[in-house]
Amino acid sequence: MSFKTILLGAAAIAVVGSPAMARETVEQRLERMEQVIHDQQQEISDLKAQQQQQATAPAAPAAEEVAEQPASQSDVEALQNQVYEQAAANKSGWWNSTKITGRMYYDITDVDAHNTVYPASGAPVVSRNTANGINFDIKRFYLGVDHTFDDVFSANLTTDFTYDSGSSTSQLYIKKAYLQAKLNDMFTFRLGAADLPWVPFVEDLYGYRYVENVMIDRDKFGTSADWGVHMLGKFADGLISYQISAINGAGYKKAPTNPTNRSKGIDLEGRVSLNYEGFVLGVGGYTGKLGNDKAIASTLVPDPDLQTASRFDVLAAYQTDQIRAGFEYFHAKNYMNVTSSVSEDKDDGYSFFASYQFDLQWGVFGRYEWVRPETTTQVLPNVFTSNTVKDNYFNVGISYSPAKIVDFSLVYKHENVGGGALSTSNGTIGTTGGAYRNGLYNEVGLFGQLRW
Repeated sequence: MSFKTILLGAAAIAVVGSPAMARETVEQRLERMEQVIHDQQQEISDLKAQQQQQATAPAAPAAEEVAEQPASQSDVEALQNQVYEQAAANKSGWWNSTKITGRMYYDITDVDAHNTVYPASGAPVVSRNTANGINFDIKRFYLGVDHTFDDVFSANLTTDFTYDSGSSTSQLYIKKAYLQAKLNDMFTFRLGAADLPWVPFVEDLYGYRYVENVMIDRDKFGTSADWGVHMLGKFADGLISYQISAINGAGYKKAPTNPTNRSKGIDLEGRVSLNYEGFVLGVGGYTGKLGNDKAIASTLVPDPDLQTASRFDVLAAYQTDQIRAGFEYFHAKNYMNVTSSVSEDKDDGYSFFASYQFDLQWGVFGRYEWVRPETTTQVLPNVFTSNTVKDNYFNVGISYSPAKIVDFSLVYKHENVGGGALSTSNGTIGTTGGAYRNGLYNEVGLFGQLRW
């Protein structure tokens, strides 16, 4: 608990202690620009006076004309316009320091998915996925506003329009809402909902988030953003980077504005990475209750004894303008059984991804994943049962980028889940019951993104 307190305290000190330094820097810069504008306006006045003097003076013999000609009217107007433009550029208006961003993930695909149960006797039982068929989908639509107050402080608000499987309707969430204090490249603090250390880090290296979530996010062993206090930075000209987040643990969709989302403790996620001439090595981890550590209203009932979810991550990658290639591995424990008193799970997975860009427009890519969740349940004293689910997933595709703001990819996805059911970003694949069960998922079509 002491480490969590220190982390929160450091963020508070940074937010309170930095305004004076930021204001002094801005005031000095404004004073310098005002002096430049004053000097240029004085130069314009001198040129105008020179014009008037030349216009009223009698014509001189050609032989006595001075070699240097007086400034023309166009020269005066050009210099005056330059002063006005520079003055306008240095006005501290809200919109001069505000950016509006957007990103939409969409697809037109054909899905063919079904689950098969093989009972001990009798014929197999096949059930189809209700999402089968051809459809246009909007998987994500982010709209963001980013404002810079000064050299230290800035703020970001990003909304997430997405489908919610729990309510079977489209929902609008706040994905990011934070105040940032950047003291220098080594120490930046964010207070609120912000990117977490691991998933966005892998997404940047993978490069095809609009086609599929990265492994941790796709298989529900992590998420991309959460509410809390975040500290990040880089050292040695970007050779080493890091991030530590003290968070609620339930993800950004469960906003702290609702008292029912409060938890008694905080979770921790962290990462440190090395980036050298295109080679990237990252190590990260997570520990906490995933936002489930809640107090019971009745004082007669003790608070539940929860298990702690933990995850270890490692990634090695290489990237240039043409090539991206990487390997990711994770080991997790109790991500699916934090609230259970009789079951625990141990989960492993790895992923390979690669892509090659022929030119600025055309490229090819592919990815393979293997994930194995294993759950052990105590059914009687000293009697345990174990169930292992094995998931094999891959995608391959061709990408086309006709403009900087648009990407299209023709993609084929295939997934095979054996031994049970697995919750993924494409829905629950596989099923329970029966001596043997298997789930298949196939999808082919056009995936794309629009961004600005």
